[in-house]
Amino acid sequence: MISLNSSVRISGEDPDPAREERTGRVREVGNQAVWSLSSCKPGFGVEQLRDDCLDTYWQSDGPQPHLVNIQFRRKTTIQDVWIYADYKLDESYTPSRISIRCGTHFNDLQEIEVVDLHEPTGWLLIPLKDIHDRPVRTYMVQIAVLSNHQNGRDTHMRQIKIHSPVEDKAVAVDSTGTFTSAMFKKYSCIR
Repeated sequence: MISLNSSVRISGEDPDPAREERTGRVREVGNQAVWSLSSCKPGFGVEQLRDDCLDTYWQSDGPQPHLVNIQFRRKTTIQDVWIYADYKLDESYTPSRISIRCGTHFNDLQEIEVVDLHEPTGWLLIPLKDIHDRPVRTYMVQIAVLSNHQNGRDTHMRQIKIHSPVEDKAVAVDSTGTFTSAMFKKYSCIR
């Protein structure tokens, strides 16, 4: 179980998923998935959760746990999940306990992380690792809000980002083989 406070910092700076993406080590793969919610108020759904605007949010409308389901078309490597929460704006709507589950489909989800939050404000980084301490390979990620601050019933989540590691693969120049004709040989090297 991880306990994250509003003072979580990475190398002395505020956590920022966009900065991580700009380094080239990870890429945001949420746009490759199908997103669904357990419930939402009209006008406060997936579109607001994924619009890159910190002023909009998803608001649930039903009994707990509140679920965000992220389903990929192919098995995808997931390194971490970023969630933006703001206790100062959302108060009792702010999640206080989150479970992150992974699997192939709804019927075989396994809990990967349980996160306790104490009045979070800003981006929260939740790394996802398998039993061998490697990023998780999965078809589905489910984020479950188990409880809210001040025993709130519905929840607000302002943004969610899903990151996959970028693999550096060397390309062998010799893999094309040798050319035998004079015409092909003149194009066999890069100048």
